[in-house]
Amino acid sequence: MPTTAESTAEPTAESAAAHAAASHVHADALERAAAANTALLATRDDRWYPTFHIAAPAGWINDPNGLIHFQGRYHVYFQHHPAGTDWGTMHWGHVSSEDLVTWRREPLALAPSLEADRDGIFSGSAVEDEDGTLAVLYTGHRWNNGTDDSGGVTQVQCLATSEDGVRFTKHGTVIEAPQDVLDFRDPKVWRQDGTWWLVAGAQSTDHRGQVRLYRSEDLREWTFATVLFEDPDPSAYMLECPDLFPLGDRWVLTYCPMTTARPAGYAGRNGHNAGYVIGDWAPGEQFRTAAEYRPADWGHTYYAPQSFEAPDGRRLQLGWMGGFTLPLASQAEDGWSGQLSVPRELTLGEDLRLRALPVAELATLRDSAGERVLEDADIPSDVTEVLLEDVDACEIELEVDLARTTSEQVALEVQRTASGCTWVAYDDQSGRVVLDRRTSGGGPGDRGYRSAPFDGGDTLRLRVLVDRGSVEVFLGEGEETLSSLAFPADGPRSLALTSVGGVIHVTRLVARRLHPMWETPDR
Repeated sequence: MPTTAESTAEPTAESAAAHAAASHVHADALERAAAANTALLATRDDRWYPTFHIAAPAGWINDPNGLIHFQGRYHVYFQHHPAGTDWGTMHWGHVSSEDLVTWRREPLALAPSLEADRDGIFSGSAVEDEDGTLAVLYTGHRWNNGTDDSGGVTQVQCLATSEDGVRFTKHGTVIEAPQDVLDFRDPKVWRQDGTWWLVAGAQSTDHRGQVRLYRSEDLREWTFATVLFEDPDPSAYMLECPDLFPLGDRWVLTYCPMTTARPAGYAGRNGHNAGYVIGDWAPGEQFRTAAEYRPADWGHTYYAPQSFEAPDGRRLQLGWMGGFTLPLASQAEDGWSGQLSVPRELTLGEDLRLRALPVAELATLRDSAGERVLEDADIPSDVTEVLLEDVDACEIELEVDLARTTSEQVALEVQRTASGCTWVAYDDQSGRVVLDRRTSGGGPGDRGYRSAPFDGGDTLRLRVLVDRGSVEVFLGEGEETLSSLAFPADGPRSLALTSVGGVIHVTRLVARRLHPMWETPDR
Protein backbone atom coordinates (compact mmCIF):
# COMPACT_ATOMS: atom_id res chain seq x y z
CA MET A 1 0.00 0.00 0.00
CA PRO A 2 1.17 3.60 -0.39
CA THR A 3 3.42 4.89 2.37
CA THR A 4 4.23 8.45 3.27
CA ALA A 5 5.90 10.32 6.11
CA GLU A 6 3.61 13.31 5.84
CA SER A 7 -0.05 13.85 6.50
CA THR A 8 -2.17 15.23 3.70
CA ALA A 9 -3.95 17.49 6.18
CA GLU A 10 -3.32 21.21 6.33
CA PRO A 11 -0.17 22.07 8.32
CA THR A 12 -0.73 23.09 11.93
CA ALA A 13 1.33 25.39 14.11
CA GLU A 14 2.74 22.30 15.80
CA SER A 15 3.74 20.66 12.51
CA ALA A 16 5.24 23.92 11.26
CA ALA A 17 7.37 24.14 14.40
CA ALA A 18 8.51 20.54 13.97
CA HIS A 19 9.39 21.25 10.35
CA ALA A 20 11.42 24.32 11.34
CA ALA A 21 13.25 22.32 13.99
CA ALA A 22 14.08 19.56 11.50
CA SER A 23 15.38 22.13 9.02
CA HIS A 24 17.60 23.62 11.72
CA VAL A 25 19.03 20.20 12.57
CA HIS A 26 19.78 19.57 8.90
CA ALA A 27 21.45 22.98 8.51
CA ASP A 28 23.66 22.26 11.52
CA ALA A 29 24.63 18.87 10.10
CA LEU A 30 25.57 20.46 6.77
CA GLU A 31 27.63 23.13 8.53
CA ARG A 32 29.59 20.56 10.56
CA ALA A 33 30.27 18.47 7.46
CA ALA A 34 31.44 21.50 5.48
CA ALA A 35 33.84 22.48 8.27
CA ALA A 36 35.30 18.98 8.36
CA ASN A 37 35.76 19.00 4.59
CA THR A 38 37.46 22.40 4.67
CA ALA A 39 39.94 21.08 7.24
CA LEU A 40 40.64 18.02 5.08
CA LEU A 41 41.10 20.19 1.99
CA ALA A 42 44.09 21.84 3.65
CA THR A 43 45.87 18.45 3.52
CA ARG A 44 45.09 17.65 -0.12
CA ASP A 45 47.99 16.69 -2.38
CA ASP A 46 47.24 17.43 -6.05
CA ARG A 47 49.79 15.09 -7.67
CA TRP A 48 46.96 12.78 -8.84
CA TYR A 49 43.99 15.07 -8.25
CA PRO A 50 41.93 15.37 -11.48
CA THR A 51 41.93 18.49 -13.61
CA PHE A 52 38.94 17.69 -15.87
CA HIS A 53 37.00 15.08 -13.88
CA ILE A 54 34.50 15.73 -11.10
CA ALA A 55 35.86 14.92 -7.65
CA ALA A 56 35.07 16.08 -4.13
CA PRO A 57 37.22 19.02 -3.00
CA ALA A 58 38.53 16.63 -0.34
CA GLY A 59 37.43 13.33 1.16
CA TRP A 60 35.70 10.37 -0.39
CA ILE A 61 33.43 10.31 -3.45
CA ASN A 62 31.48 7.44 -4.94
CA ASP A 63 28.21 7.07 -6.90
CA PRO A 64 26.94 9.91 -9.09
CA ASN A 65 23.46 10.92 -7.89
CA GLY A 66 20.62 13.20 -8.95
CA LEU A 67 21.82 13.94 -12.48
CA ILE A 68 19.57 16.59 -14.00
CA HIS A 69 19.39 19.76 -16.08
CA PHE A 70 17.49 22.26 -13.94
CA GLN A 71 17.01 26.02 -14.25
CA GLY A 72 19.60 26.32 -17.00
CA ARG A 73 22.36 24.33 -15.31
CA TYR A 74 23.50 20.72 -15.23
CA HIS A 75 23.55 19.41 -11.66
CA VAL A 76 25.63 16.46 -10.51
CA TYR A 77 25.24 15.29 -6.93
CA PHE A 78 27.37 12.48 -5.57
CA GLN A 79 27.96 10.17 -2.65
CA HIS A 80 30.45 11.88 -0.37
CA HIS A 81 32.19 11.35 2.94
CA PRO A 82 33.33 14.90 3.69
CA ALA A 83 35.34 14.09 6.82
CA GLY A 84 37.56 11.27 5.55
CA THR A 85 39.16 9.55 2.58
CA ASP A 86 37.46 6.20 3.27
CA TRP A 87 33.82 5.30 2.75
CA GLY A 88 31.92 6.57 5.78
CA THR A 89 28.70 8.36 6.71
CA MET A 90 27.30 9.30 3.33
CA HIS A 91 26.30 12.86 2.39
CA TRP A 92 25.45 14.32 -1.00
CA GLY A 93 28.08 16.55 -2.55
CA HIS A 94 27.15 18.84 -5.43
CA VAL A 95 28.62 20.55 -8.50
CA SER A 96 26.89 22.35 -11.37
CA SER A 97 27.68 23.61 -14.87
CA GLU A 98 26.06 25.57 -17.68
CA ASP A 99 27.83 23.61 -20.41
CA LEU A 100 29.15 20.26 -19.06
CA VAL A 101 32.66 21.71 -19.29
CA THR A 102 33.18 24.44 -16.68
CA TRP A 103 32.06 23.25 -13.26
CA ARG A 104 31.18 25.15 -10.10
CA ARG A 105 31.46 23.89 -6.55
CA GLU A 106 28.11 24.05 -4.76
CA PRO A 107 27.46 23.66 -1.03
CA LEU A 108 26.86 20.20 0.38
CA ALA A 109 23.29 19.28 -0.53
CA LEU A 110 22.19 16.63 1.98
CA ALA A 111 23.46 15.36 5.34
CA PRO A 112 22.05 12.77 7.76
CA SER A 113 19.62 14.53 10.11
CA LEU A 114 16.48 12.36 10.37
CA GLU A 115 15.96 9.03 12.06
CA ALA A 116 15.22 7.62 8.59
CA ASP A 117 18.65 8.62 7.22
CA ARG A 118 20.54 8.53 10.51
CA ASP A 119 23.50 6.50 9.21
CA GLY A 120 23.72 7.80 5.67
CA ILE A 121 22.18 9.59 2.71
CA PHE A 122 22.60 6.83 0.15
CA SER A 123 22.23 7.07 -3.63
CA GLY A 124 19.21 8.43 -5.48
CA SER A 125 17.98 10.53 -8.38
CA ALA A 126 16.44 13.90 -9.23
CA VAL A 127 13.46 15.06 -11.29
CA GLU A 128 11.69 18.36 -11.87
CA ASP A 129 8.20 18.23 -10.40
CA GLU A 130 5.17 19.67 -12.17
CA ASP A 131 5.34 22.82 -10.05
CA GLY A 132 8.93 23.52 -11.15
CA THR A 133 10.64 22.38 -7.96
CA LEU A 134 13.51 19.94 -7.91
CA ALA A 135 12.66 16.67 -6.17
CA VAL A 136 15.22 14.08 -5.14
CA LEU A 137 14.47 10.55 -4.04
CA TYR A 138 17.28 9.01 -2.00
CA THR A 139 17.84 6.02 0.25
CA GLY A 140 17.84 6.65 3.98
CA HIS A 141 20.16 4.15 5.63
CA ARG A 142 20.22 2.88 9.22
CA TRP A 143 22.31 0.20 10.92
CA ASN A 144 19.87 -1.85 12.97
CA ASN A 145 22.41 -2.15 15.79
CA GLY A 146 23.45 1.49 15.42
CA THR A 147 27.02 0.55 14.48
CA ASP A 148 27.49 -1.68 11.43
CA ASP A 149 25.74 -4.13 9.12
CA SER A 150 26.30 -7.18 11.35
CA GLY A 151 22.82 -6.61 12.79
CA GLY A 152 21.20 -5.97 9.43
CA VAL A 153 20.09 -2.69 7.90
CA THR A 154 16.92 -0.72 7.36
CA GLN A 155 16.79 1.11 4.05
CA VAL A 156 13.89 3.34 3.06
CA GLN A 157 13.31 5.76 0.20
CA CYS A 158 13.08 9.42 1.19
CA LEU A 159 12.02 12.64 -0.53
CA ALA A 160 13.64 16.08 -0.44
CA THR A 161 12.74 19.15 -2.51
CA SER A 162 14.47 22.35 -3.55
CA GLU A 163 13.51 25.61 -5.23
CA ASP A 164 17.02 26.25 -6.55
CA GLY A 165 18.81 22.89 -6.58
CA VAL A 166 21.12 24.04 -3.77
CA ARG A 167 19.09 24.21 -0.54
CA PHE A 168 16.84 21.25 0.25
CA THR A 169 13.84 20.58 2.46
CA LYS A 170 13.47 17.00 3.66
CA HIS A 171 10.06 15.30 3.69
CA GLY A 172 11.04 11.98 5.23
CA THR A 173 10.21 8.44 4.19
CA VAL A 174 7.94 7.88 1.19
CA ILE A 175 8.60 4.15 0.61
CA GLU A 176 9.12 1.82 3.55
CA ALA A 177 11.38 -1.22 3.34
CA PRO A 178 9.44 -4.26 2.04
CA GLN A 179 9.25 -7.23 4.38
CA ASP A 180 10.67 -9.64 1.79
CA VAL A 181 13.99 -7.87 1.14
CA LEU A 182 17.30 -7.62 2.97
CA ASP A 183 18.62 -4.62 1.02
CA PHE A 184 16.60 -1.93 -0.76
CA ARG A 185 18.28 1.14 -2.20
CA ASP A 186 19.28 3.50 -5.03
CA PRO A 187 15.94 4.81 -6.38
CA LYS A 188 15.84 6.07 -9.97
CA VAL A 189 12.75 8.11 -10.88
CA TRP A 190 11.28 9.23 -14.19
CA ARG A 191 7.94 10.45 -15.53
CA GLN A 192 6.06 8.72 -18.31
CA ASP A 193 2.52 9.29 -19.60
CA GLY A 194 1.62 11.40 -16.57
CA THR A 195 2.83 8.88 -13.99
CA TRP A 196 5.99 8.82 -11.90
CA TRP A 197 7.91 5.54 -12.00
CA LEU A 198 10.72 4.42 -9.72
CA VAL A 199 13.14 1.50 -9.84
CA ALA A 200 15.21 0.44 -6.84
CA GLY A 201 17.78 -2.29 -6.32
CA ALA A 202 16.98 -5.08 -3.89
CA GLN A 203 18.24 -8.29 -2.34
CA SER A 204 15.34 -10.63 -1.66
CA THR A 205 15.18 -12.77 1.47
CA ASP A 206 16.24 -15.76 -0.65
CA HIS A 207 19.33 -13.79 -1.76
CA ARG A 208 18.37 -13.00 -5.34
CA GLY A 209 19.30 -9.71 -6.95
CA GLN A 210 16.24 -7.78 -8.11
CA VAL A 211 15.09 -4.47 -9.55
CA ARG A 212 11.73 -3.43 -8.08
CA LEU A 213 9.27 -1.09 -9.76
CA TYR A 214 6.97 1.47 -8.06
CA ARG A 215 4.49 4.07 -9.33
CA SER A 216 3.14 7.38 -7.99
CA GLU A 217 0.98 10.30 -9.01
CA ASP A 218 2.67 12.89 -6.78
CA LEU A 219 6.16 11.63 -5.74
CA ARG A 220 4.89 11.27 -2.17
CA GLU A 221 2.63 8.23 -2.17
CA TRP A 222 4.06 5.19 -3.93
CA THR A 223 2.58 1.82 -4.84
CA PHE A 224 4.58 -1.32 -5.55
CA ALA A 225 4.03 -2.40 -9.16
CA THR A 226 6.16 -5.50 -9.76
CA VAL A 227 9.57 -7.09 -9.60
CA LEU A 228 10.76 -5.55 -12.85
CA PHE A 229 13.80 -7.79 -13.25
CA GLU A 230 15.55 -10.59 -11.37
CA ASP A 231 19.09 -11.46 -12.37
CA PRO A 232 19.06 -14.95 -13.92
CA ASP A 233 22.48 -15.58 -12.34
CA PRO A 234 21.77 -17.11 -8.90
CA SER A 235 25.16 -15.89 -7.64
CA ALA A 236 24.01 -12.26 -8.09
CA TYR A 237 22.48 -11.58 -4.70
CA MET A 238 22.01 -7.78 -4.95
CA LEU A 239 21.57 -5.37 -7.86
CA GLU A 240 22.82 -1.87 -7.03
CA CYS A 241 22.22 1.43 -8.79
CA PRO A 242 19.60 0.40 -11.36
CA ASP A 243 18.74 2.76 -14.20
CA LEU A 244 15.99 2.20 -16.77
CA PHE A 245 15.64 4.42 -19.82
CA PRO A 246 14.52 4.33 -23.47
CA LEU A 247 17.06 4.49 -26.27
CA GLY A 248 15.82 4.24 -29.84
CA ASP A 249 12.95 1.75 -29.86
CA ARG A 250 14.35 -0.28 -26.96
CA TRP A 251 14.79 0.06 -23.21
CA VAL A 252 18.14 -0.12 -21.45
CA LEU A 253 18.48 -1.48 -17.92
CA THR A 254 21.84 -0.80 -16.32
CA TYR A 255 22.72 -2.18 -12.91
CA CYS A 256 25.62 -3.35 -10.77
CA PRO A 257 25.42 -7.00 -9.73
CA MET A 258 26.94 -7.91 -6.39
CA THR A 259 27.90 -11.54 -6.80
CA THR A 260 29.57 -14.48 -5.11
CA ALA A 261 30.87 -15.78 -8.45
CA ARG A 262 34.59 -16.03 -9.00
CA PRO A 263 35.94 -13.95 -11.90
CA ALA A 264 36.55 -15.97 -15.07
CA GLY A 265 37.94 -14.75 -18.36
CA TYR A 266 38.05 -11.08 -19.25
CA ALA A 267 34.77 -9.84 -17.78
CA GLY A 268 33.74 -9.30 -14.17
CA ARG A 269 37.26 -9.09 -12.82
CA ASN A 270 36.69 -6.18 -10.47
CA GLY A 271 35.37 -6.29 -6.95
CA HIS A 272 32.47 -4.17 -8.21
CA ASN A 273 31.24 -4.39 -11.80
CA ALA A 274 28.59 -2.59 -13.84
CA GLY A 275 26.67 -3.79 -16.86
CA TYR A 276 23.45 -3.62 -18.83
CA VAL A 277 20.79 -5.55 -20.68
CA ILE A 278 18.72 -4.35 -23.63
CA GLY A 279 15.06 -5.22 -23.87
CA ASP A 280 11.46 -4.07 -23.95
CA TRP A 281 9.23 -2.62 -21.28
CA ALA A 282 5.78 -1.08 -20.94
CA PRO A 283 4.38 0.52 -17.76
CA GLY A 284 3.50 -2.03 -15.12
CA GLU A 285 5.14 -4.92 -16.94
CA GLN A 286 8.30 -6.86 -16.25
CA PHE A 287 11.38 -6.09 -18.31
CA ARG A 288 11.79 -8.49 -21.26
CA THR A 289 15.40 -8.97 -22.28
CA ALA A 290 16.34 -8.97 -25.96
CA ALA A 291 20.13 -9.22 -25.54
CA GLU A 292 22.40 -10.78 -22.95
CA TYR A 293 24.12 -8.90 -20.14
CA ARG A 294 27.23 -7.00 -21.20
CA PRO A 295 29.82 -5.04 -19.21
CA ALA A 296 29.26 -1.29 -19.15
CA ASP A 297 33.04 -0.82 -19.22
CA TRP A 298 36.06 -3.13 -19.34
CA GLY A 299 38.42 -1.12 -17.12
CA HIS A 300 39.38 -1.39 -13.47
CA THR A 301 37.13 1.36 -12.12
CA TYR A 302 33.74 2.16 -13.61
CA TYR A 303 30.80 1.60 -11.28
CA ALA A 304 27.34 2.86 -10.40
CA PRO A 305 26.65 4.52 -13.78
CA GLN A 306 23.61 6.80 -13.92
CA SER A 307 22.07 8.62 -16.86
CA PHE A 308 19.79 11.55 -17.60
CA GLU A 309 18.31 13.27 -20.62
CA ALA A 310 19.92 16.52 -21.74
CA PRO A 311 17.70 19.36 -23.01
CA ASP A 312 18.54 18.41 -26.61
CA GLY A 313 17.41 14.81 -26.08
CA ARG A 314 20.82 13.18 -25.71
CA ARG A 315 21.13 10.41 -23.13
CA LEU A 316 24.16 11.24 -20.97
CA GLN A 317 25.85 9.00 -18.40
CA LEU A 318 28.45 9.35 -15.67
CA GLY A 319 30.03 6.61 -13.57
CA TRP A 320 32.19 6.38 -10.48
CA MET A 321 35.91 5.73 -10.87
CA GLY A 322 36.97 4.35 -7.50
CA GLY A 323 36.82 1.21 -5.43
CA PHE A 324 35.89 -0.32 -2.10
CA THR A 325 37.99 -3.46 -1.97
CA LEU A 326 41.52 -2.11 -2.44
CA PRO A 327 42.96 1.12 -1.06
CA LEU A 328 43.64 3.83 -3.61
CA ALA A 329 47.02 5.48 -3.55
CA SER A 330 45.42 8.87 -2.97
CA GLN A 331 43.61 7.61 0.14
CA ALA A 332 46.81 7.04 2.09
CA GLU A 333 48.03 10.60 2.44
CA ASP A 334 46.58 12.85 -0.25
CA GLY A 335 43.31 13.87 1.44
CA TRP A 336 40.92 12.68 -1.28
CA SER A 337 39.70 9.48 -2.94
CA GLY A 338 37.93 8.77 -6.22
CA GLN A 339 36.39 10.74 -9.08
CA LEU A 340 33.62 10.52 -11.65
CA SER A 341 34.09 9.68 -15.31
CA VAL A 342 33.70 12.34 -17.96
CA PRO A 343 30.09 12.72 -19.11
CA ARG A 344 29.37 10.28 -21.93
CA GLU A 345 26.73 10.30 -24.64
CA LEU A 346 25.00 6.95 -25.07
CA THR A 347 23.59 5.58 -28.30
CA LEU A 348 22.32 2.13 -29.22
CA GLY A 349 23.66 0.16 -32.16
CA GLU A 350 21.71 -2.18 -34.40
CA ASP A 351 23.56 -5.00 -32.66
CA LEU A 352 21.80 -3.99 -29.40
CA ARG A 353 25.05 -2.84 -27.84
CA LEU A 354 25.55 0.52 -26.19
CA ARG A 355 27.98 3.04 -27.63
CA ALA A 356 29.55 5.57 -25.26
CA LEU A 357 31.65 8.58 -26.27
CA PRO A 358 32.72 11.71 -24.38
CA VAL A 359 30.17 14.49 -24.81
CA ALA A 360 30.98 16.84 -27.68
CA GLU A 361 31.29 19.79 -25.27
CA LEU A 362 34.60 18.44 -23.94
CA ALA A 363 36.28 19.61 -27.14
CA THR A 364 36.30 23.12 -25.68
CA LEU A 365 38.91 21.97 -23.15
CA ARG A 366 41.42 21.32 -25.92
CA ASP A 367 44.61 23.37 -26.00
CA SER A 368 45.63 23.59 -29.64
CA ALA A 369 48.93 25.26 -28.81
CA GLY A 370 51.70 22.71 -29.07
CA GLU A 371 49.52 19.84 -30.22
CA ARG A 372 51.28 16.99 -32.00
CA VAL A 373 49.91 15.69 -35.30
CA LEU A 374 51.03 12.66 -37.33
CA GLU A 375 49.46 11.83 -40.70
CA ASP A 376 50.18 8.88 -42.98
CA ALA A 377 53.32 8.13 -40.97
CA ASP A 378 55.28 4.97 -40.19
CA ILE A 379 56.75 4.32 -36.76
CA PRO A 380 59.70 1.96 -37.37
CA SER A 381 60.07 -1.31 -35.50
CA ASP A 382 60.87 -1.05 -31.77
CA VAL A 383 60.84 2.74 -31.73
CA THR A 384 59.34 5.01 -29.08
CA GLU A 385 58.09 8.30 -30.54
CA VAL A 386 57.64 10.93 -27.83
CA LEU A 387 54.52 12.98 -28.59
CA LEU A 388 54.17 15.40 -25.66
CA GLU A 389 56.49 16.35 -22.80
CA ASP A 390 55.62 17.51 -19.29
CA VAL A 391 51.88 16.87 -19.61
CA ASP A 392 49.40 16.06 -16.82
CA ALA A 393 46.13 16.09 -18.77
CA CYS A 394 45.80 15.25 -22.44
CA GLU A 395 43.71 13.69 -25.18
CA ILE A 396 44.91 11.36 -27.92
CA GLU A 397 42.97 10.57 -31.09
CA LEU A 398 44.63 7.71 -32.94
CA GLU A 399 43.78 5.92 -36.18
CA VAL A 400 46.00 3.07 -37.39
CA ASP A 401 45.84 1.04 -40.61
CA LEU A 402 46.30 -2.49 -39.31
CA ALA A 403 46.59 -3.92 -42.83
CA ARG A 404 49.83 -1.94 -43.18
CA THR A 405 50.98 -2.52 -39.60
CA THR A 406 53.29 -5.38 -38.58
CA SER A 407 53.92 -4.34 -34.97
CA GLU A 408 52.71 -6.88 -32.42
CA GLN A 409 51.31 -4.00 -30.38
CA VAL A 410 50.22 -0.45 -31.10
CA ALA A 411 51.18 1.00 -27.75
CA LEU A 412 50.52 4.39 -26.22
CA GLU A 413 52.69 5.05 -23.19
CA VAL A 414 50.63 7.48 -21.12
CA GLN A 415 51.55 8.99 -17.74
CA ARG A 416 55.13 8.19 -18.71
CA THR A 417 57.78 8.92 -16.07
CA ALA A 418 61.33 7.78 -15.40
CA SER A 419 59.84 4.92 -13.35
CA GLY A 420 57.36 3.56 -15.88
CA CYS A 421 54.05 4.29 -17.57
CA THR A 422 50.48 3.19 -18.04
CA TRP A 423 50.23 1.12 -21.21
CA VAL A 424 47.28 1.50 -23.61
CA ALA A 425 47.82 -0.88 -26.49
CA TYR A 426 46.15 -2.84 -29.23
CA ASP A 427 47.54 -6.38 -28.99
CA ASP A 428 47.49 -8.13 -32.34
CA GLN A 429 47.84 -11.63 -30.91
CA SER A 430 44.80 -11.43 -28.65
CA GLY A 431 42.82 -9.01 -30.82
CA ARG A 432 42.09 -6.87 -27.76
CA VAL A 433 42.85 -3.38 -26.52
CA VAL A 434 44.74 -3.53 -23.23
CA LEU A 435 44.95 -0.99 -20.41
CA ASP A 436 47.91 -2.08 -18.28
CA ARG A 437 48.89 -0.21 -15.13
CA ARG A 438 51.39 -2.72 -13.74
CA THR A 439 54.21 -0.26 -14.36
CA SER A 440 52.32 2.97 -13.65
CA GLY A 441 54.71 3.53 -10.78
CA GLY A 442 52.86 5.50 -8.12
CA GLY A 443 51.67 4.36 -4.72
CA PRO A 444 50.09 1.17 -3.37
CA GLY A 445 46.92 -0.56 -4.50
CA ASP A 446 45.81 -2.69 -7.41
CA ARG A 447 47.86 -2.59 -10.58
CA GLY A 448 46.87 -5.34 -12.99
CA TYR A 449 45.57 -5.00 -16.52
CA ARG A 450 42.19 -5.08 -18.22
CA SER A 451 41.28 -5.50 -21.88
CA ALA A 452 38.37 -4.97 -24.24
CA PRO A 453 37.49 -6.87 -27.42
CA PHE A 454 38.31 -5.21 -30.72
CA ASP A 455 36.30 -5.99 -33.84
CA GLY A 456 37.05 -2.98 -36.01
CA GLY A 457 38.63 -4.89 -38.89
CA ASP A 458 41.70 -3.25 -40.43
CA THR A 459 41.08 0.17 -38.87
CA LEU A 460 42.01 0.78 -35.26
CA ARG A 461 40.57 3.97 -33.81
CA LEU A 462 41.17 4.98 -30.21
CA ARG A 463 40.33 8.08 -28.24
CA VAL A 464 42.18 8.28 -24.94
CA LEU A 465 41.62 10.79 -22.13
CA VAL A 466 44.46 11.04 -19.62
CA ASP A 467 44.18 12.96 -16.35
CA ARG A 468 46.64 13.17 -13.47
CA GLY A 469 45.39 9.91 -11.97
CA SER A 470 43.12 8.25 -14.53
CA VAL A 471 42.85 6.92 -18.07
CA GLU A 472 39.68 6.49 -20.17
CA VAL A 473 39.83 4.65 -23.51
CA PHE A 474 37.09 4.71 -26.16
CA LEU A 475 37.24 2.24 -29.06
CA GLY A 476 35.89 3.18 -32.48
CA GLU A 477 32.51 4.85 -32.17
CA GLY A 478 32.33 3.93 -28.50
CA GLU A 479 31.61 0.23 -29.01
CA GLU A 480 33.81 -0.53 -25.99
CA THR A 481 35.38 1.53 -23.21
CA LEU A 482 38.04 1.02 -20.56
CA SER A 483 38.18 3.31 -17.53
CA SER A 484 40.81 3.02 -14.82
CA LEU A 485 42.41 5.03 -12.10
CA ALA A 486 46.17 4.94 -12.63
CA PHE A 487 48.69 6.73 -10.44
CA PRO A 488 52.05 7.58 -12.03
CA ALA A 489 55.28 8.04 -10.12
CA ASP A 490 56.34 11.52 -9.11
CA GLY A 491 58.13 13.66 -11.68
CA PRO A 492 57.41 15.07 -15.14
CA ARG A 493 55.06 13.00 -17.29
CA SER A 494 55.16 12.51 -21.02
CA LEU A 495 53.24 10.73 -23.77
CA ALA A 496 54.70 8.40 -26.40
CA LEU A 497 53.76 5.93 -29.14
CA THR A 498 55.76 2.68 -29.22
CA SER A 499 56.07 -0.11 -31.80
CA VAL A 500 56.88 -3.68 -30.79
CA GLY A 501 58.59 -6.02 -33.25
CA GLY A 502 57.25 -4.33 -36.35
CA VAL A 503 56.07 -1.12 -38.02
CA ILE A 504 53.00 0.93 -37.05
CA HIS A 505 51.28 2.74 -39.90
CA VAL A 506 49.56 5.79 -38.43
CA THR A 507 46.74 7.10 -40.59
CA ARG A 508 46.25 10.04 -38.22
CA LEU A 509 47.21 10.92 -34.68
CA VAL A 510 46.46 14.10 -32.74
CA ALA A 511 47.78 14.58 -29.20
CA ARG A 512 46.87 17.71 -27.30
CA ARG A 513 46.81 19.06 -23.78
CA LEU A 514 43.52 19.70 -21.98
CA HIS A 515 42.64 22.75 -19.89
CA PRO A 516 41.30 22.45 -16.30
CA MET A 517 37.53 22.54 -15.92
CA TRP A 518 36.89 24.27 -12.57
CA GLU A 519 35.26 27.70 -12.53
CA THR A 520 37.44 28.75 -9.58
CA PRO A 521 40.33 26.96 -7.86
CA ASP A 522 39.58 25.13 -4.61
CA ARG A 523 42.32 27.07 -2.82
